[in-house]
Amino acid sequence: MPTRRQIQVADEILQIVSVLLQRDMKDPRIGFVTVTQVEVTQDLKYARIFVSVMGTPEEQKNTMTALTAGKGFIRREIASRMSIRYVPEIQFKLDRGIEYSDRINRLLNELKAAEENEGQKTEDEGTVIDDQLSSEENPQSPEGTQIPNPQ
Repeated sequence: MPTRRQIQVADEILQIVSVLLQRDMKDPRIGFVTVTQVEVTQDLKYARIFVSVMGTPEEQKNTMTALTAGKGFIRREIASRMSIRYVPEIQFKLDRGIEYSDRINRLLNELKAAEENEGQKTEDEGTVIDDQLSSEENPQSPEGTQIPNPQ
């Protein structure tokens, strides 16, 4: 379980890196990136930054390459913006959690749509059956008027 200090450092790194990626990184290979989580070791020497990248696998690979190339710049900016004795070595990891949850959400929506379509077919069949039952319960006279049911 992380200590309070680890959580504080991780949160501060998350905020700094998010701002850096949004405003200061000018590499055109960096696509739509979201920093999802930061994990810091107990000795605060290493930080693992989890990022989510929206796009094709090629765009994700290009973004991760650009982030790896910009590690020195990001670490230097973290050092200038944080009051910490040792700036952690950073490592970027691709977080597929958002992609996974988006896939599950699409599958659930498809399943719901399929159930609604199936339910619609059942309702259509049910109205035909209901019409037949109601005509049996209230038989019509030969002139077309309904005869009241003695129930």
